[in-house]
Amino acid sequence: MIDNQFLVNMVGMAAIGTGGWFARVIWDAVNNLREDLHELEVDLPKTYVNKFDMDKRMDHIEHMFQRIYDKLEGKADK
Repeated sequence: MIDNQFLVNMVGMAAIGTGGWFARVIWDAVNNLREDLHELEVDLPKTYVNKFDMDKRMDHIEHMFQRIYDKLEGKADK
């Protein structure tokens, strides 16, 4: 017959083992996320346009459209 202390020890050992495995899986996932975030930080400036540069380009395009609109208005008045 299994005594109660042995049963408690086995259940405790299983719980601690499961908790340790789960903690290890979470730890590995966090480390992988850190590596992915670092790669993203390195590649981000190469892949995407800076907001300041995009605003500058959009201002230039808006200025060109305004010139076209002004020319069209000048033609329509004649």
